Amino acid sequence: MLATMYAAGQWHQTFDTIFRLNVLIAVINSNSFLCAGPVSSILVNRYGSRPVVMVGGLMVSSGMVLASFGTSIIHLYLCVGVIGGLGLAFNLQPSLAIVGTYFHVKRPLANGLAMTGSPVVLFTLAPLNQFLFDCFGWRGSFLILGAIVLNCCVAGALMRPVKKSVKPQPKTETPPAASEEDGARSSDFQIEENQTESRCQGCAHRFIDFSLFKHRGFLIYLIGNVVMFFGLFAPVVFLAPYARHQGIDEYSSAFLLSIFALVDMFVRPLTGLLGNTKWIRPRIQYFFSFAVFFNGVCHLLCPLAQGYVGLVLYTVVFGMAFGMLCALLFEVLMDLIGAQHFSSAVGLVTIIECGPVLLGPPISGALVDAFGDYKYMFYACGVILSACGIFFFVMHFYNYKKLDEERKQSLAAERRTSEEAVKLKMSPDDKAAYEAEG
Repeated sequence: MLATMYAAGQWHQTFDTIFRLNVLIAVINSNSFLCAGPVSSILVNRYGSRPVVMVGGLMVSSGMVLASFGTSIIHLYLCVGVIGGLGLAFNLQPSLAIVGTYFHVKRPLANGLAMTGSPVVLFTLAPLNQFLFDCFGWRGSFLILGAIVLNCCVAGALMRPVKKSVKPQPKTETPPAASEEDGARSSDFQIEENQTESRCQGCAHRFIDFSLFKHRGFLIYLIGNVVMFFGLFAPVVFLAPYARHQGIDEYSSAFLLSIFALVDMFVRPLTGLLGNTKWIRPRIQYFFSFAVFFNGVCHLLCPLAQGYVGLVLYTVVFGMAFGMLCALLFEVLMDLIGAQHFSSAVGLVTIIECGPVLLGPPISGALVDAFGDYKYMFYACGVILSACGIFFFVMHFYNYKKLDEERKQSLAAERRTSEEAVKLKMSPDDKAAYEAEG
């Protein structure tokens, strides 16, 4: 997707189309990537991460190679936008799911390191893509990029599946007081009903787990993220145009993105390391709430930055805040719903977040056009993210409180059950002595 956005200017010269139609390739690519989330989750639940990642690598590579033979912009819509977007979806979600399968004790650190790939690519892609274009043209650069992303198949082959032990279900015993005829009828009816329910649940869970919509933590995460994504990516998109609007030259404006990516690159693993500590890990949702609120405050203060030095300072702080948020984005989801439901949860989240991700930058651009100034766009994004940070903090405080209450109730119920079991095993004399003592 980054490659398509960067090369849009080159396609403008090659196919003689307006720039807006070329940028639409990146929009189709990201839309396919997000909409394919449930499909990727279904395939991961059915076949595991290894084959899905390998197929995704082949799709992305095929899309890049086929795009090098394109003769029209429609050809690139199909190859880079649709095929490449689907392949990216088949790469990201299985990779995140396998991290939750492999790691538990140091999972925040593993997620932080896994999410570091995005800023590394953002930092290195622009000079690499420009070098390939100067040496081999846009067709040759697509061929080489197709060969590079083919390494995703190698990465997928290294994802060794983990065997999960299935606990046998306890057999139900018929009560001895029931008659044989009534017992046979009731057992037959119960068996038939259980088979029907298990069949329906098996079909649903085989594809995707819709019972997550009844999960309190998942709903908190989903509602907050849907609102948050309206203001999350727009400041990144408009950072360089805002600098040019302040009278800064194009080279220095573009260099702000490199600074942003460099800071982001180091902050993500450091955030994972910090989130893995014994002080933060038990309440990591509060850490995520702070990261979201930190992003909002950063954007609210952006219009106060004057000159290039002020924008560099804003970019560094923004890179820190954005890196913290991205490093924790999927870790907090794993913490809420568990690793076994993570694949289905990511699929549901991505397809619902598709709208905010695609509508956020255009709406922000409309604010710039309406007021003729970028500061109102930064104010709007800052208010959205600050409000989401407060929402996350309040709702996770409520969620943690409910979880503690449910845990205490569960322990009390287990204690009562164990005491009743002990009483049943006692003789009448021992039971009378136990009641007399207690």
